[in-house]
Amino acid sequence: MLKRIITTLLMVLAFAISAQAADLKMDCNAIYGATNFHSQGAKLFADKVAEYSSGSVQITVHPGGSLGFKGPELLKTVKDGTLPMSDILMGVVSGSDQVFGISSMPLLAKDYTEAKKLYAAAKPYYEKACRRWNQKMLYAAPWPPSGLFTKKQLKTIADLEGLKTRTYDKNGAELLRAVGASPMSLPWGELYSALQTGLVDSVLTSAVSGKDGKFWENLKYFSKINYAFPLNMLVINQDYWDALNPKQQEAMLKAAAEVEAYQWEQSAKSNDESLKILAEKGIIISEPSKEISEMLSNDAKLMLENTLKGSKKAFKSAIKAYEK
Repeated sequence: MLKRIITTLLMVLAFAISAQAADLKMDCNAIYGATNFHSQGAKLFADKVAEYSSGSVQITVHPGGSLGFKGPELLKTVKDGTLPMSDILMGVVSGSDQVFGISSMPLLAKDYTEAKKLYAAAKPYYEKACRRWNQKMLYAAPWPPSGLFTKKQLKTIADLEGLKTRTYDKNGAELLRAVGASPMSLPWGELYSALQTGLVDSVLTSAVSGKDGKFWENLKYFSKINYAFPLNMLVINQDYWDALNPKQQEAMLKAAAEVEAYQWEQSAKSNDESLKILAEKGIIISEPSKEISEMLSNDAKLMLENTLKGSKKAFKSAIKAYEK
């Protein structure tokens, strides 16, 4: 532990010293593959930062989690300075700070317009949470709406019972348990083999992930339940941020604002493109039945009520701001 602290301090010191030089370099961890629009957004951000800083800040994006850092530990890894920068799926780190689970609360936002309003209401609380973890949030953008990929078509409530569903965070797991399914946490890299062996028979995720994972090879249906629009954020360690000079910080903020707006547009575009590809590959896409929709809606409302009862002030304040 002491060795890690000393190493981190040396890294930050070296970074601060290099900030006085003409060129400053840092790595950015990107957890999704190079063709994913979130990783492409991180690369666009790096390019814009280089441009707006006149080349004085050079960011190298490492897609596919190739730096070896993924999952719930990402907040801590950036906090310690082991990673200068990383993108993070908020819901995955909600165990570290409850406020990060807001965007994946089921059916809280039912379309992109509502998702953007929810982000605006919760953004100050996301930023405060990042500061508590010694980092700065640069921008955030949503995944397309999550739906259910299944082997059999979902027509009635009974069809949900017993589904062995891979989900991406604890909010999804809680809702799936409420409707009778059997949710499980599973690394993305192990999902394809799990589908082939029958360890799981369904997945709660976006059309984009379904396309990236070639789900048509193991699954047949996609129900557009619009479960949530979970946010992916790009963060930088606060000590690294403080070591930047004002012009470099300004360059980063300008790039972040432009990329955030672009990524929101790309999310919707990627969703449309992915749905088209899925249909061409044989996935049968449908809206959920009225019976299933009503049950999901009722369970989602109950889940929010129960969560609010035991939630912290930041979570409650963000939800209240959104509901206004």
